[in-house]
Amino acid sequence: MRKTFYGWWVTLAAFLTFGIAVGLPYYNMPFFYDYFQREFHWTKGQITFGFPLAALLTLWIGPVLVPRFSPRKLILVGTAFTCAAFLGFGTMRGSLTVYYALWFLYTVGYILSGPIPHQLVISHWFRRNRGKAMGILYVGVGLIGFLGSYLVKPLTEGTNFHTALMVWGALMFLAWPLALFAIRDRAADKGLYPDGDSQPPAENQAASLSFSYLLRHYSFWLLLIGSFCSIGAIGAVNFHMKFVFLDQGFTDHTKEGLALLNSTWRVASMTILATSIAGRLAIGGLADRFSKKWVMTATYFLVAATIPMLLTVSPSRSPVAFAVLFGFGMGADYMLIPLMAAEQFGVNTLARAMAIILPVNTIGQTWFPYFVSILRERFGSYAIALGAVFAVSVIGALAILLLPRHQAQDETFRLQNSGRIAARG
Repeated sequence: MRKTFYGWWVTLAAFLTFGIAVGLPYYNMPFFYDYFQREFHWTKGQITFGFPLAALLTLWIGPVLVPRFSPRKLILVGTAFTCAAFLGFGTMRGSLTVYYALWFLYTVGYILSGPIPHQLVISHWFRRNRGKAMGILYVGVGLIGFLGSYLVKPLTEGTNFHTALMVWGALMFLAWPLALFAIRDRAADKGLYPDGDSQPPAENQAASLSFSYLLRHYSFWLLLIGSFCSIGAIGAVNFHMKFVFLDQGFTDHTKEGLALLNSTWRVASMTILATSIAGRLAIGGLADRFSKKWVMTATYFLVAATIPMLLTVSPSRSPVAFAVLFGFGMGADYMLIPLMAAEQFGVNTLARAMAIILPVNTIGQTWFPYFVSILRERFGSYAIALGAVFAVSVIGALAILLLPRHQAQDETFRLQNSGRIAARG
């Protein structure tokens, strides 16, 4: 009798835990930056320095810890770290040292409970439908982040930003029942094969490549550089969007003026997250049917093209056009990285590949906003700063364009058959 395939139920559970662990905190934390600026009198550079500093200090977390533990355990521990960080953000009283220490806690939580464990779960449950499943998984980040953007404004204005931050932290524990009772790390845990097939896919027989093997091959470096640049550009836009609006004419600091600024940010953020859902579903389906390299290249160029559009937003001009295009490209960007890594190096090497790629991408995602802060303060406007972000995003797209197709994975199977690859490293 054919066994019931639980992969889509696991995908639904991961959809929710991923949205809770990443969508709620990451996409909505920038909402509070101008509150920090007004209450604690910190500069833009000081506010945006916490995440990049923490990303640098946590580079070792991915390679050392992620490949050694079950994805489910990583989700449980990581969301606890994120909760602790947001409780701290809500109770801190103006010390930058405390602020930066809390960013360290948050970043550890992000690495442990964020993209990597969820990507691993989906990649081990699917092969033929991996793009569709990964697209659905990433919809959770966009949808729950979207709901968070809708709720964060009335919650903050109805209480205060300290309480709102603590509520955000407590919401992390909603992921625990799902991680404990609904998610399983791989199809084999239920006596199944990926996609519900009657036999394992050929990629399951591939050896797990070592870290040293990955670092010796230019295809890994192209993927690392390309994703680093594109994710860095996206991070710069997400972190600075509200500050850019302030530069573009939202200068009224009355209650009504602040309400307009908050409303404009909410419209932009919700539109970005809503269209990111469409991007993830559409690109996930295309990635199962067409060359992942060309799909990824087109998406990266789309993100680059939307960055100058951010400077067109003003009190009299809606952010919707920018947000629709940027959100579509952003949604696909993140999702394509693990799909490309699995195609290039095999699913059994995905944990090692992403354990390097995600922390390095987090460096780009966090340090680019900090450098943008420096450029903004140096030149007095965001025009040159966003021009630099545009240039970096184009470099990322060109790196993906230069990737070989299947070369690394083909070599993996060839070397495995000749017995030259060790299964550990």
